[in-house]
Amino acid sequence: MGSERAPSLSLRLREATRQLHGEVERSALMQQLLRGRLARADYCRLLSSLHTIYAALESGLAERALHPGLADLPLAGLARCAALSIDLEHLHGGRWAQDLPAAPAARAYALRLQTLAATDPSLLAAHAYVRYLGDLNGGQALARIVARAYQLAPGQAVAFYDFGPPATVASAITGLRAGLDRCAPDEAAAQSLVAEAVSGFERHGQLFAELLQAPA
Repeated sequence: MGSERAPSLSLRLREATRQLHGEVERSALMQQLLRGRLARADYCRLLSSLHTIYAALESGLAERALHPGLADLPLAGLARCAALSIDLEHLHGGRWAQDLPAAPAARAYALRLQTLAATDPSLLAAHAYVRYLGDLNGGQALARIVARAYQLAPGQAVAFYDFGPPATVASAITGLRAGLDRCAPDEAAAQSLVAEAVSGFERHGQLFAELLQAPA
């Protein structure tokens, strides 16, 4: 009998982070958001913190795009920084960057991403998994919730969730999973990526808790 085929990295990432992913989705902030009850000010603070995280992630991914551990990731069309800026300007105004500083947990996360870009770029793939696959899978539903909760005109202030038509989204999900499966050349690399993805979800849990504790 032949040996069983090892599970793909994308499957290992999903299984290893399943519990934490569920905990983050059940967090008080996410439950308020999903039910359309998150205060607009808190939502803007969330987007500002996410902008800080994406700025670090996307800068690192761009700077180290040719690194062997990242070269197979199909990232075209996934960047979210510009979209977050558009949404924040509409929801809060042009001074959002001055008025809405990122939460400490977001700044710590960004520092981790900057450190990885400088010292171990391959681990940025784990954070691409944490952020982009979640955005792609839940974006359309969240766009509808946000538009209804904040009484937005069609298409306004939901650029963050817009990855194009459903066929484009499905193709991006498939492509990203396939790219992730090529990111781990050996078992040690796979284990490091899984551990980093787990850390990414833990950091999101800390961020969401922090945002609701801070004064609006």
